[in-house]
Amino acid sequence: MSLYQAAKACLATSDPLEKAALTQELAARFFRGELSLEADDIVEPIKAPGRPDKPVLVPPKNLPKRGMGTTEGRACFLHAITHIEFNAMNLAWDAVYRFRDMPQEFYADFIRVASDESRHFMMLSGRLREMGMQYGDFEAHNGLWEMAEKTAHSCLARMALVPRVLEARGLDVTPGMMARLRSVGDHVSADILEIILQEEIPHVAAGTRWFLWCCEQEKKEPLQTFSDLITGLAKASIRGPYNLPARNAAGFGDREMAMLEELSTQAVFN
Repeated sequence: MSLYQAAKACLATSDPLEKAALTQELAARFFRGELSLEADDIVEPIKAPGRPDKPVLVPPKNLPKRGMGTTEGRACFLHAITHIEFNAMNLAWDAVYRFRDMPQEFYADFIRVASDESRHFMMLSGRLREMGMQYGDFEAHNGLWEMAEKTAHSCLARMALVPRVLEARGLDVTPGMMARLRSVGDHVSADILEIILQEEIPHVAAGTRWFLWCCEQEKKEPLQTFSDLITGLAKASIRGPYNLPARNAAGFGDREMAMLEELSTQAVFN
């Protein structure tokens, strides 16, 4: 099996737990050297990945707001994060499948990301079951995959806008989420989010590394390119406050953070 066939198989799998298990299996096979990097197929246009009938996907503005004071409210909150991790598996595999002729280290990075995301999904879905719920019990939105579709034409754009915008947002908001969970006594869920936060920093850092590599290959200035891509496709996703230690660890420099602060200020006043 080639690596690209493996990625395609994971993308096509609809059952979430089967997708997670297959991700773990194929990641292990890749790191044992059992998957070829020889491409014997044509890259297909991006389409919706395999996913279950539920959760029902709705626009973000239609998702209900629930407090943390009840088990159902906390489960709904965790369900949203579980859905992000499910999509993150697909995003990592799509990067592996879609962007050919990259250095082997690129594939190693994003297979590690896929493996981590599958483990995060299993931790969160297990926590939902402990709370008497399961993945699919609440509605969700499709924002992450919609950005994958918008950036399917360019590895540079994908690296800029998925790891470095959408996933980096998780670095900013997760500490506050953990604090809210701990304030209502749900330390088990908060501990899961703490693990996820620490493991997401290297994921965003991988996006930084390959964004800069793509800029070098295409002879583009990184800061202006990043700003232009955000303004063109993701300005609504830019808002503070920012988790500066986590973002610095993920490769964001002072000039980038100043640019993001300016863009987020513009968004507030527009």
